[in-house]
Amino acid sequence: MTARLPDLHRSFARHLRAEGKSERTITIYGQAITFFSKWLEEQGRPADLDELNRPAIREWLAQLAEVNEPSTVKTRYRGLFRFCGWLVDEEELDENPMKTLSPPEPTSKPVPVLSDGELTALMKACAGKDFRDRRDEAMIRVLLDAGIRVSELCALTVDGVDLDQGMAVVKGKGRKVRPIYFGARTTRALDRYLRVRARERWAHLDALFITQRGALSPDGARERMKVRGEQAGIADLHPHRFRHTWAHDFLMNGGQERDLKRLAGWTSDVMLERYGASAADARAKAAAQRMKRGDRV
Repeated sequence: MTARLPDLHRSFARHLRAEGKSERTITIYGQAITFFSKWLEEQGRPADLDELNRPAIREWLAQLAEVNEPSTVKTRYRGLFRFCGWLVDEEELDENPMKTLSPPEPTSKPVPVLSDGELTALMKACAGKDFRDRRDEAMIRVLLDAGIRVSELCALTVDGVDLDQGMAVVKGKGRKVRPIYFGARTTRALDRYLRVRARERWAHLDALFITQRGALSPDGARERMKVRGEQAGIADLHPHRFRHTWAHDFLMNGGQERDLKRLAGWTSDVMLERYGASAADARAKAAAQRMKRGDRV
């Protein structure tokens, strides 16, 4: 009987801990194995070692590229590649099925920004006064006002938020710390959330956003956005759409690209160009329509 991928996943995690890898790295690598296993099961195929083959992996990566950010596809590719390499080292596999397999080149497609109507519908979906409503509204408003990544959202701490100054300190990629800023309504939403949070079982945790079982994880935040999106009539809502919307609004309202780069925590101009594409298209359209060259002849 061939070994199951979830069982091998646990052994792989133990190996990574023995190698001194961080828990975040272990989690990220493990997500690739988990998502590939789930994909196999959705295809009616067993999540075992026999199915960890080149055609299956290529098909899975291609489907990922159709619906995910390029960075997400590359992360999943690296995680599964590392897992396959370990399986060869442990003589569970004779050969790495990803040895000459490159990650698919994602098609460049614009990420739609959220309209004012959609954002209003989201606020209505969180209009209640219980813990989850207060938390989800605060999360949505922080994502919209500050444009942070979902991992950064979940890394926010209670002590790192200054409501009087309308700001917080966030730890981004590469453990780089930067300030983020938000407006009066987001401050109010955070204040309301913190008051109900104080009565919760896990109120003693450092993590700003918590659940009934502990600190909120990035996967948990993605699930909450999907649920709230469905309630608001927005299909497949994910946290990254808030980041795109934030960048779009920042540039459309006269913000400078270098300021955007600093606030977003980017080190590359490539990301600036990618996230600013929708605003650039909107500005180009407005400029072309203002010229009305054809109306003058």
